[in-house]
Amino acid sequence: MKSPLLSLPGAVPAEGVDEGVAAHYGELFREQRALADGSGFVDLSHRGVVTVSGEDRLSWLHLLLTQHVSELPPHQATEALVLSAHGHIEHALYLVDDGERVWAHVEPGTQGALIAYLESMKFFYRVEVADRTDEFAVVHLPAGSIAEAPEGVMVRETPYGRDLFLPRADLEPYAGKNGPAAGLLAYEALRVEQHRPRLGFETDHRTIPHELGWIGSAVHLQKGCYRGQETVARVQNLGKPPRRLVFLHLDGSEVHLPPHGTELRLADEGPEGRKIGFVTTSVRHHELGPVALALVKRNVPVDARLMADSTAAAQEVVVSP
Repeated sequence: MKSPLLSLPGAVPAEGVDEGVAAHYGELFREQRALADGSGFVDLSHRGVVTVSGEDRLSWLHLLLTQHVSELPPHQATEALVLSAHGHIEHALYLVDDGERVWAHVEPGTQGALIAYLESMKFFYRVEVADRTDEFAVVHLPAGSIAEAPEGVMVRETPYGRDLFLPRADLEPYAGKNGPAAGLLAYEALRVEQHRPRLGFETDHRTIPHELGWIGSAVHLQKGCYRGQETVARVQNLGKPPRRLVFLHLDGSEVHLPPHGTELRLADEGPEGRKIGFVTTSVRHHELGPVALALVKRNVPVDARLMADSTAAAQEVVVSP
């Protein structure tokens, strides 16, 4: 779904899974600084929007999701995962309840598979699941923003900012009154700085929540059964995850950033050394320079110097080994 805000001056379209919104509007670092200062907004209208209504919605979702939501107060934001039977991450939901329905935004293009799974689990519960992506656009206001949400618009407020579920017809008028717009690259740079994982970027087909630090924020350890819980409990109580998320400071002399999937090796072992992980997201930050998130094997020493292809990288611990 192509955003009308791609017609704004300087807009450069994003690619891949983020196609449909602007990567930037011509001034990447200015856009980052504006967001860091609490100004402007980010067009996330390519993300999927799903609602769940009905009197059983919270108790029903509580049985399916990794988060404790059976008593979720209205207007309190949370996030949750859907796991496979083996505990691997399949979906990430960013939730808020308005007292009558749960609103969630999800990764672009994943809402169909999510809704299919939810529909298959309805049984006798009094719930209605709906794809609202065609009707509502997600708009992000950064932390510290004093912009007011339009009356009647559902807001999901977090420490990182506010997500608005804005009627799509109101997207252009909203942008005209609340600019400047910042592109997705600026938003992603701050996400990487904050060590926040993203489905499909920091995850692959075998990622479990412990590897990314999603325990607590998206996974509640003191709740009843849900699909994949056995793996979560086993790793939490008896072992350690096989991989861990790290934050990388990349060599600033390199012209190109290592793309998603770039193999990581120990610098001491040279270019033919064993693979010990891979880059998940790399960005240029307005203060930190080139940085990245990556997944590495748990037993990689925390002070080990790494190489992302030909780019030197120093790591910071995000998930403890």
